[in-house]
Amino acid sequence: MCGIWALFGSDDCLSVQCLSAMKIAHRGPDAFRFENVNGYTNCCFGFHRLAVVDPLFGMQPIRVKKYPYLWLCYNGEIYNYKKMQRHFEFEYQTNVDGEIILHLYDKGGIEQTICMLDGVFAFVLLDTANKKVFLGRDTYGVRPLFKAMTEDGFLAVCSEAKGLVTLKHSTTPFLKVEPFLPGHYEVLDLKPNGKVASVEMVKYHHCRDEPLHALYDNVDKLFPGFEIETVKNNLRILFNNAVKKRLMTDRRIGCLLSGGLDSSLVAATLLKQLKEAQVQYTLQTFAIGMEDSPDLLAARKVANHIGSEHYEVLFNSEEGIQALDEVIFSLETYDITTVRASVGMYLISKYIRKNTDNVVIFSGEGSDELTQGYIYFHKDWRGRKKNCFVCQKQNSWCFCL
Repeated sequence: MCGIWALFGSDDCLSVQCLSAMKIAHRGPDAFRFENVNGYTNCCFGFHRLAVVDPLFGMQPIRVKKYPYLWLCYNGEIYNYKKMQRHFEFEYQTNVDGEIILHLYDKGGIEQTICMLDGVFAFVLLDTANKKVFLGRDTYGVRPLFKAMTEDGFLAVCSEAKGLVTLKHSTTPFLKVEPFLPGHYEVLDLKPNGKVASVEMVKYHHCRDEPLHALYDNVDKLFPGFEIETVKNNLRILFNNAVKKRLMTDRRIGCLLSGGLDSSLVAATLLKQLKEAQVQYTLQTFAIGMEDSPDLLAARKVANHIGSEHYEVLFNSEEGIQALDEVIFSLETYDITTVRASVGMYLISKYIRKNTDNVVIFSGEGSDELTQGYIYFHKDWRGRKKNCFVCQKQNSWCFCL
């Protein structure tokens, strides 16, 4: 998890505006940088880094000698960057996964670039040679991105809304901050005065369609047909690949474990693949709950079965209530279901960060949301027909602390 922040066409002093970017400093505890854009004194990039890949050359905005006119700030992981590098014989200057965005853009433009990315991402790409700014976000919106734009062309972009709400601009006392749509990219013209004008907003992919990057995947061949054994074999292939491609990190990997189906499958598969990769540490799993929680008992049973180094975090109702303000501030939403589900996640993340050296954390989050696994989906009082689908590319999730 990193934090990105960018301004184009600021009327106010950039040194003052940059203070807003410090509100997302928690997203990148390893390093931060602010950088002005050559020739545009009112344009600036800000970046807070959590070093997951290439700790030496991974600072942003990313710029490489071959494309001195390109500036890239992104948050996320591009799982197929090595495959793309080998297939197109790109010459990399760093080991950073995001560098692939620069090479793909130079080769085929923004539409082909974003369709070729297998990963979770939010990015700002500046092309000073062609006077363009591009914003993009992954299909499901796993990585957050917010923007604020005024009628006179001032553009502000950030990983969290809190990094934008206190920005100053001459034409309005308050900026309208909106989430950038998942599965979209936006093209903007960069004017000589540093301000921008939106050209088009494009929906580049629907989650029910096969993405363009699938043509270059090396996933084992799936079997045709819908017989039960065929379906199970295909699911096994896709699930194993979903876990395997997320192992791209130079930092220690851990896993949340509730003892339920989803997290148990992820933990068991992850442990197996870490052993195959011959990592030099034991997988640590983490469970959280109140005293006598059935989740703790189930997680303990699964951890004993798979042989992970297991930790349990206990909390009481008072600790949960005390965490609410910080949870809501971090989530940037008052949605009851989201807040309720996030209290435990917040407390266990805090424990992992303080007591271990795990940085990348796998979990079973996402599958119930994607495939309507919660009971309230089955008891939908509106009686609407549900658009269920099985996602073939995002069968497991991971996040960074």
